[in-house]
Amino acid sequence: MNKKKQFAVIGLGRFGRAVTKTLVESGFDVFCCDKSMAIVKEMEPFVTKVVQADVTHENAVAALGLNNFDVVIIAIGDSLESAVMATLYAKEAGVRHIIAKAQNLAEKKILEKIGADTVIMPEMDSGRRLAINLTTTNVIEYISFSDKYAMAEIKPLREWVGLSIKEANIRAEYGFNIVAIKRNEDVLVSPVPQTIIKEDSLLVIIGENSKIQSFNS
Repeated sequence: MNKKKQFAVIGLGRFGRAVTKTLVESGFDVFCCDKSMAIVKEMEPFVTKVVQADVTHENAVAALGLNNFDVVIIAIGDSLESAVMATLYAKEAGVRHIIAKAQNLAEKKILEKIGADTVIMPEMDSGRRLAINLTTTNVIEYISFSDKYAMAEIKPLREWVGLSIKEANIRAEYGFNIVAIKRNEDVLVSPVPQTIIKEDSLLVIIGENSKIQSFNS
């Protein structure tokens, strides 16, 4: 049996608490910490273990034993200094995968340079996602996973229905790839070029943000 991933969440603001509770609800053990004892007390009933710690102090971070976790999520939003120090200490501790939260592109670049494996910008990503969902009639779901690339779930255009993926020539015409097709409860992963696109299909695509954003009926 595969061992379940072990997660640590540093910083329990709104974003950190949401991540923590989602992981717990998904059946994972989560260790977390925050500098506020009031927040620590609030989270005690929900998590495996939660402690109060100031991650700007190396000794405090060392005591957390971050090297014991598969993924450490730096969810500090109110202090770039704290996010930087926590990321550096996690990197030095040998954490296998560090995910850090940034508030803007400048912070994202800094956190990437000092060792964060993944940097997310929740407010910017959710804003982009909302705008695309409001302005494109075919995009059902949109997730940006880098500055350049995104994944989306789209409805097929009328002219695609009844054609194979190859016949619809979607990659050449629109610049994105179909990685899965959803039909009711069924999901066809990595569909072959001969797969027929049906009216009730939802297409899961990957491509450049600009290509998906320009896709519209």
